Amino acid sequence: MPPQEESATRAEGRYRTGKKRPRKPLKDEGKPGRYDVRNTLNDLTGKEWLLLTRSFWTSEAAPEDKHAYKHPAPFLIGDVQRLISLFTKRGMKVLDPFAGSGSALVAARKLGRSAVGVDLNPDYGGLAEARLGGFGEDCKYLVGDAAEVVQSIDPVDYIVTSPPYHNILKNNGKGIRHDNGKSFRRGARDGVEAYSDHANDLGNFADYATFVKAFGSIMKLCREKLRPGGYCTIIISDFTVGRVETCVQADVVRELVEVGFEFVGTTILIQPVKPLYPFGYPYAYKINHHHQNMITFRNPKL
Repeated sequence: MPPQEESATRAEGRYRTGKKRPRKPLKDEGKPGRYDVRNTLNDLTGKEWLLLTRSFWTSEAAPEDKHAYKHPAPFLIGDVQRLISLFTKRGMKVLDPFAGSGSALVAARKLGRSAVGVDLNPDYGGLAEARLGGFGEDCKYLVGDAAEVVQSIDPVDYIVTSPPYHNILKNNGKGIRHDNGKSFRRGARDGVEAYSDHANDLGNFADYATFVKAFGSIMKLCREKLRPGGYCTIIISDFTVGRVETCVQADVVRELVEVGFEFVGTTILIQPVKPLYPFGYPYAYKINHHHQNMITFRNPKL
């Protein structure tokens, strides 16, 4: 065998059968890592930060999430806590312009952040207040149209929200999972078929393109309140529009870039315990959405 071939064979053998990297000493496993004093984004150690840069997370429910059941589309406190811990430091302020049941406010308070939420429906304001055990200077819930209310709030450090999914709640009740005694990840939206009857509610817009533009207009106002270099995360899934599967994420990215945000990436939030429904069976393939897109943007620095 020529020397070069023999050398290549030995190298290949080492690649296939080479020793594994040595494990870290057991005393180092499970440690949170070190905090870098140059970190101006959050209070995480390098190890904690790195783990949250994965392009997918798995949604995790907690007992306290059950208090949000009266809202048709709550997101889980643990999921939004991870986002807030990644994009803010203790004492910073969070904005949710579609606050709903108040999960973002609950998560912010638990982490020592202040928060302001906005929603059209006063009933959800009451639900959020009950979950928080009362509002205060650190957590405020403003009832009204975000297109108007946002203009009066003070600057914020991070925006996180999950807007209405167009008018899918009004889709003749299809897919509404009534109370079955199970958690909302396995069951119900309690028969709720609309967020509100307000004309400016994004969930009442009949035309999808108008919905996207209206959402973009609100987010433009929100961006004006976001500190330069601050981040914004939109939590939304794709859905059908006129029975046509629509890549909503692409439209959201396009619209928010148009109003001045920088797109920085999408994290897939896997929801493994959601139920499966035979939507197209046995005639056509119809997808079951078992994830949401957490789309993150940045407000450009000055």
